[in-house]
Amino acid sequence: MTDTDTTRKPAWLRAKLPTGTGCAAVRKLVDNQHLHTVCQSAHCPNLGECWTRGTATMMILGNICTRSCNFCAIATGRPAQPDHDEPARVAESVARLGLRHCVITSVARDELPDGGAAAWAATIRAIRHRNPRTAIEILVPDFKGKTEHIDTVLDARPDIFNHNLETVERLQKPVRVQARYDRSLAVLRHAKSRAFTTKTGLMLGLGEERREIEQTLQDIAGERIDIVTIGQYLQPTPRHWPVKRWVPPEEFAHWKQMGLALGIGVIESGPLVRSSYHADEQSEKYTGAAHLNTTNHLSSPSPPARTPRPRLYTNSQ
Repeated sequence: MTDTDTTRKPAWLRAKLPTGTGCAAVRKLVDNQHLHTVCQSAHCPNLGECWTRGTATMMILGNICTRSCNFCAIATGRPAQPDHDEPARVAESVARLGLRHCVITSVARDELPDGGAAAWAATIRAIRHRNPRTAIEILVPDFKGKTEHIDTVLDARPDIFNHNLETVERLQKPVRVQARYDRSLAVLRHAKSRAFTTKTGLMLGLGEERREIEQTLQDIAGERIDIVTIGQYLQPTPRHWPVKRWVPPEEFAHWKQMGLALGIGVIESGPLVRSSYHADEQSEKYTGAAHLNTTNHLSSPSPPARTPRPRLYTNSQ
């Protein structure tokens, strides 16, 4: 089987099935709290492994997106009004799961005046109030590049600010449709200018060329982005963008080494890697320690100093 024969998945893309008491407990909690997860809505191949570990990526602001990205399984349409009780339910779910590191994402809500920024801020603050020593990682849309809305989110003090480039510059329009490469880089640049730990992710197998991957990694390094995830694109349905090739594990290892050589702090690169895959381990690699003093960060509403880098909230292992 060649990497361009996409009629069947290669052996290295076999994921664990969702089984066990841990998986069942997460499913029950999500259902009881009337929450959405990107694990389910985006057909993530790692759902079984992550839910068995007792973790899930909560998706706020509903499960209907206002954008129509050609790689994403989340439904496109007219979303319902934001649920003002959702932040408290998310915070309670984080507490019940006992997470030392939580990842929150959302659909794009371009129809809202602030793109959903206020709901994002409310969710972060609710989690922090209910779980003061849980690290909060957020994976946000681009808010159409409006810095005032991005600042609303940043003012709530997440620990890691993630916004995905998804693919190389040439493929942005056909794959992400309403997004722009330069705008996404600008969103990450703005968060970094406020001294936040930044993160982004790429999918391979969409038709990108090697030189384009190299350029993208150089662009990421040029923005001083701290954490990068690189994984294999999987076509969620026959209606979505087709897989152009299967990227072998050794190539993922190559891109990881290249990114590290460019100065990117942490790179998680492999066929099944996704934005929130083992996110807690990525943050620990970045900080270099499992126990950190957070007193100064908790007590001050002002942005953390650019040196040293922002500290993460973590519980003991």
